[in-house]
Amino acid sequence: MKSSAEIKKIAKETILIEVDAISKLRNRIEDDFVNAINLIINSKGRLIVVGIGKSANIANKMVATFNSTGQPAIFVHAADAIHGDLGNIQSGDVVICISKSGNTPEITALLPLIKNMGNSIIALVGNMNSTLARESDFTLDVSVQKEACPNNLAPTSSSTAQLVMGDAIAVSLLACKDFTDKDFARYHPGGTLGKRLYLKISDILSVENNPTVRVEASINEVIFEISNKRLGATAVIDNDELKGIITDGDLRRMLENGASFTHLKAHDIMNEYPKTISNDTLAYDALQLMEASHISQLVVMDSSKYVGIVHLHDILKEGVV
Repeated sequence: MKSSAEIKKIAKETILIEVDAISKLRNRIEDDFVNAINLIINSKGRLIVVGIGKSANIANKMVATFNSTGQPAIFVHAADAIHGDLGNIQSGDVVICISKSGNTPEITALLPLIKNMGNSIIALVGNMNSTLARESDFTLDVSVQKEACPNNLAPTSSSTAQLVMGDAIAVSLLACKDFTDKDFARYHPGGTLGKRLYLKISDILSVENNPTVRVEASINEVIFEISNKRLGATAVIDNDELKGIITDGDLRRMLENGASFTHLKAHDIMNEYPKTISNDTLAYDALQLMEASHISQLVVMDSSKYVGIVHLHDILKEGVV
């Protein structure tokens, strides 16, 4: 059993070895990398990412990154490709082959088949003297001095280098295509990041549940409306025009005064200058305004028309944070 100090030392050495492997990639970004990016950008097809073993796991992650940033891509396992899945590769597709050795039998058997179909090949390879490196149109060197594994066997540094080079390709494509946060939201509609970028107040506002009282409404009517609509506030309206807002806090402060309130009306205790937002405001922006103003509700307007109240909890339950 290793001691605590020994385990920490092993972990730190592992990280240092992989950091060193990654840092060396910077000096290998040369013309072949630029040409590979231009090839992908100008292609009419998809990216086909091929791998086997641990490289297949990296290929799957690369495909996920490409698709999420607007570059259509699919994963093809090298062994499956030579046993029927070659049909996944269509005319115009660009093929990325990932291999540490570059001489894996499944990869070397696949290369002439891909070339005969007329598809271009980009290699992410750890052996620049390999068959894959020689037969590819563009070759990206992801070789490492050693694996972080103490036996120098288990893919650790090598798979990390492959992953980082894949990210470099994905981010370069993203930048070349001027991929914006709005584009990102289109591909991530269900995630937190996507919701920050596309979910609007109008998407979560219940227009049927819009608490409203007249300026002459009694305090009892105000309390009933706030309690009934369960948003902690009500708008005060006169002839369809917003005049103010009354919140739970306003009612508490009224009670703390100690004086009789039976004669009071809505206009006596309302805040005449409520925080308002447009119904096409992003929910995330509304949340930021609430936090900055230390409030839990915002009055929602459609142009100059009052349409409802949005509560902090309405936004939080959508998973915007």
